[in-house]
Amino acid sequence: MTQLLLVNNLTKVYGNHKVADSISFELEQGTITALIGPNGAGKTTTLSMLAGLVTPSDGSILFQNQPKADIRASIGFLPQYPKFFPWLTALEFTEMAARLSGIEAKKALEDAKKTLEFVGLGNAMKKRTGTFSGGMKQRLGLAQAIVHKPKLLLLDEPVSALDPVGRRQVMNLLKELQQETTILYSTHILNDAEEMTDQLLFLRKGALVENGSLDSVREKYANPRILIEFESDEEVDRFITMSPWAFSREKRLLVIDAEKEKVRISDALTLLTTENFLIRKLELQTASLEEIFMKVVMEE
Repeated sequence: MTQLLLVNNLTKVYGNHKVADSISFELEQGTITALIGPNGAGKTTTLSMLAGLVTPSDGSILFQNQPKADIRASIGFLPQYPKFFPWLTALEFTEMAARLSGIEAKKALEDAKKTLEFVGLGNAMKKRTGTFSGGMKQRLGLAQAIVHKPKLLLLDEPVSALDPVGRRQVMNLLKELQQETTILYSTHILNDAEEMTDQLLFLRKGALVENGSLDSVREKYANPRILIEFESDEEVDRFITMSPWAFSREKRLLVIDAEKEKVRISDALTLLTTENFLIRKLELQTASLEEIFMKVVMEE
């Protein structure tokens, strides 16, 4: 893959408070990256520096090996709480965004119409933005961020204000955009990150504490567990007397810490079949992204 963005030791200090602390990462072209962290972790500040809205205290940003300041027209940005002029229609607002991005007048109007159709606001493009619902405003915010076809799209909590249906629709739009746009978005909705992410960046107190592909992060923090659900309490009791491993019990479900007990699922299966245990389920489970999140960014 081709490198699109290189961020090196990006730092932002307000007074004595370091909001972003020597953050370094790179984005490959055509990928989707999730920026994950609790409130106050520095996600919005980081995105704002990349978008050119906040000046870094230190560090560098290179876009296709060029300084960040030279390529603002190649970036689209959707803030967490986008603001609109309530007296403008969706078409007027999106056309204005296109013109501000350097698109000439006639093409700006055509591109604005196509973009509003793409984000699902085709039937509302002539309505004033002051009448829009929260979900419609979020779509309009996305439209202004992509109308100029940016190479890099920065999104701050792009689906946090949407209901499950709206969130699904916007996530599908982002998947389509990935074909020609590199996307970096912050989120606290871990299911979305788990479904649609090539790379994860974990922030804690302004510092990048973990990064990598979803698979590599999962492998590192796998915490494998063997789950065995038995047919009856009697079968559980019988297994307890024969098992060489420690476990936790919840009614008829036993959970074995596979890494700590140094046991493979094949070992458990051998014991279960040799002694003819009656079970409903046997599975190897690894840590969810939520569990990884709690371990990486919430624990000191």
